[in-house]
Amino acid sequence: MLLSTYPEESAIKQRSSPILNNPQQATDAAISDSIVNSDHKPLQARLSLKFSEIDGTTRLVERDHFGPLLVQKPFYPESKKICHVVIIHPPGGVVGGDQLQISAQVGASASAQITTPGAAKWYKANGRVSHQKIRVSVSKGGSLEWVPQETIFYNNANVDVDHQVILEDDAIYVGCEILCFGRTAYGETFNSGQIKQRTSIQRNGKMIWLEQIRLLGESSAMSGPLTLSGKTVCATLILTGKALPQSLIDLAREEAMIVTKSVGQVGISQLKSVIAVRYLGDSSEIARHVMLRVWGLFRPEILGCAGIVPRMWNT
Repeated sequence: MLLSTYPEESAIKQRSSPILNNPQQATDAAISDSIVNSDHKPLQARLSLKFSEIDGTTRLVERDHFGPLLVQKPFYPESKKICHVVIIHPPGGVVGGDQLQISAQVGASASAQITTPGAAKWYKANGRVSHQKIRVSVSKGGSLEWVPQETIFYNNANVDVDHQVILEDDAIYVGCEILCFGRTAYGETFNSGQIKQRTSIQRNGKMIWLEQIRLLGESSAMSGPLTLSGKTVCATLILTGKALPQSLIDLAREEAMIVTKSVGQVGISQLKSVIAVRYLGDSSEIARHVMLRVWGLFRPEILGCAGIVPRMWNT
């Protein structure tokens, strides 16, 4: 089953429509080219959030930002238990030299979900490296769902992303990423540039997950079986907190294969208390549906909440 949506939400928009019929994509291309060819002054932006549970309600009790990085007003589409916030980056894209820092603290017994209003765009480099650092901490009994929308790496982008998660005792973390290499609707491939990414998760000071990769667009390894196998979209869903029954994992594998219709590859692995779901293919839309289908099955077991589509994913 696909995760249920709220009645007022529209269907998921496809990314595969041609750019000539999509004014927004044409505008993005023009903006990227104009920024790279101008004397762009790198931006520095920081955002710090803190959530606390107060009388059964998770509240955003602290938020501090510097530069063009902020959040909209918190909302509660499910219940007062889970606070939903949307991170906004007004420039709409990241240029070489820009530095973004995001930190989120979720207190004991608090639950939060963080998403974005649209795809993140990393424009081609202008001789500088773009940086993004994410620091997340979740206290005992708390949970955080980090579910941004797609990330699009333009050809010639030079990106360094570091994502660190610190968990305490039985704290739960769920993270989803959908990475798109090149603007395929524009006929662009990622054949030049560099992407460095590191993701680490610690529980009570012990490393339970560490993943790092360096992708060179001009390298033949991009088409090798140990990296992207020539595909343009990869997605990962990481879930921590508790082991899931094998029967549920088997069901998720079957459901994911139905979604892909054998177009693309899907894998689900459980390593003690960490579950990793992977998609590799050429469609961000299929990647979305795979991630949502699997999360729809796992979320009730891990969080005790119904599986729903994040509202921003349907706008």
